[in-house]
Amino acid sequence: MSKRGRVLVAMSGGVDSSVAAVMLHEQGYEVIGLTMKTWDYASSGGSSKETGCCSLDSINDARALAVSYGFPHYILDIRSEFGDFVIDNFVEEYLAGRTPNPCVLCNTHIKWEALLKRADKLDCEFIATGHYANIRQLTETGRHVISKGKDVHKDQSYVLWGVSQENLARTQFPLGSFTKAEIRQMAAEMGQLELANKSESYEICFVPDNDYRSFLRHRVEDIDERIGAGNFVLIDGTVVGKHQGYPYYTVGQRKGLGIALGRPVFVIRILPESNTVVLGEEHDLQRQEAYVKHVNLVKYAAIEQPLEAVTKIRYKDAGMNSTIVQEDGKMRVDFHHAVKGIAPGQSAVFYEGDDLLGGGFLM
Repeated sequence: MSKRGRVLVAMSGGVDSSVAAVMLHEQGYEVIGLTMKTWDYASSGGSSKETGCCSLDSINDARALAVSYGFPHYILDIRSEFGDFVIDNFVEEYLAGRTPNPCVLCNTHIKWEALLKRADKLDCEFIATGHYANIRQLTETGRHVISKGKDVHKDQSYVLWGVSQENLARTQFPLGSFTKAEIRQMAAEMGQLELANKSESYEICFVPDNDYRSFLRHRVEDIDERIGAGNFVLIDGTVVGKHQGYPYYTVGQRKGLGIALGRPVFVIRILPESNTVVLGEEHDLQRQEAYVKHVNLVKYAAIEQPLEAVTKIRYKDAGMNSTIVQEDGKMRVDFHHAVKGIAPGQSAVFYEGDDLLGGGFLM
């Protein structure tokens, strides 16, 4: 084993994880690459060519890079665990009228656990991923803290709030102090021009063409018979039209409603028990308070007093100044100014400067 230790690197075949693996290799770590097969395109109802991190091409790209640098590479099939937990939860959340956050669940409950389980079998002290985030240990408390990556446009700390302290203690993020442009340049300098120019996918990995409605229909064969059409209503209860079924809508949605009222309208609330979708104007989406469940704290073990924080309620959200208060196992978020589009099921993530305080799911 090298003096720096042995590290298991999650390799998707993309430029980020590939460069992360090479960086650690060149830093003197004994690198082992691992590509996780999380889903089947065919089982998701896809009709076009398989693409993304689980495609055969991506697996072959990861393996070819590992071979070229002389470190081992393995494939780990976790489709069963992934499907049972992440995909089933995705469906259940939409059927409950919420908007799921599958990447957070995958990181928290599937990928990290699968990586560390295999790392133990391979005598790896560390695991590493190609996430754009940083990690450090606080000397005063010993806690491991995630902070934002250098590239503000690529920072991925938002989807990492659920990773436990135990798992963070063995985690490395080699790309945290680099921008995406710098990583692409490194790939080019490695002679990996095709990798350097590889496009990115912003879709949910198991939803073909980003069409979650078709995915739900494929996954729940009788969904339209079970739920069927329902009423669009205004906030005062006035029925203004019919919709296709409440699972096909999300809070904050404006486009694709299939209804014309002579003015822009948005989904304000979803009421599964009556198959009702409540519509309103943009100002009706404004809220100054939110409650968050299943909270995982990262920087501090507990937040015993009200704390000033910046709270993000979606991945690309800039965040809003707020006061967070821990009460009865939940977190109350008092926003200093009204925010728009708080969608139950999505993540609320709390920051102190660049440091990730923690996060949870919006109620």
